[in-house]
Amino acid sequence: MSSPSFSSPSSPSLSSFSSFSVTGADLATERLVLRPWSPGELAAVVDGRRLADWAEDFPAEGDRVIAGFLTEHPEGLTAYGHRLVAERATGRVIGSIGLFWPPSDGALEVGYGIVVSRRGRGYASEATRALVEFALTAPGVDAVYANVELSNPASVRVLEKAGLRRLSEDAASGTEPATASGTDPAEASGTDQATASDTAPAAATARFRAVAADFTQR
Repeated sequence: MSSPSFSSPSSPSLSSFSSFSVTGADLATERLVLRPWSPGELAAVVDGRRLADWAEDFPAEGDRVIAGFLTEHPEGLTAYGHRLVAERATGRVIGSIGLFWPPSDGALEVGYGIVVSRRGRGYASEATRALVEFALTAPGVDAVYANVELSNPASVRVLEKAGLRRLSEDAASGTEPATASGTDPAEASGTDQATASDTAPAAATARFRAVAADFTQR
């Protein structure tokens, strides 16, 4: 199932965002712009070429994984799919963020990554909060979640700052699919990117989730 298209920023459901504004296809926060990948940017990442508006350490490994995935699965490029994260002040691309379709029981998983040179500034929480709030306007989506390893308490704070609430904790046992949720290691001392495609040794994790009421009640 591909993510649905987004047709009108003037829709009544989009009129009361608290964390961002909509300009064309872009989501703008106080310091960031979350914008769609262009075909040229995907090709540059996949081919190993650099573009002038990239931060010096973009792309990270996770960005290359996502670019390869989107090249093969362009249905992930809709408004409710994957985006680049850019600084408003400099215009530099500093990471990527996205939603992993289809929903499971109405819930989508969010993943993100911020490059090393821009960590420790709260960008991960700012971008995640905006995309989560936006995702909750997608048809058939009632909640957005992320899984985080309990060995990274700082990453818990990233998700809490983004407006997600802890639901549960799971003990480690055997192996499980690697989470699609990313972390900003200067804000969360773990990996800066993650994919949903590999397997990894299981670790004790906590699940965080947001629903529309988490934003409308604030």
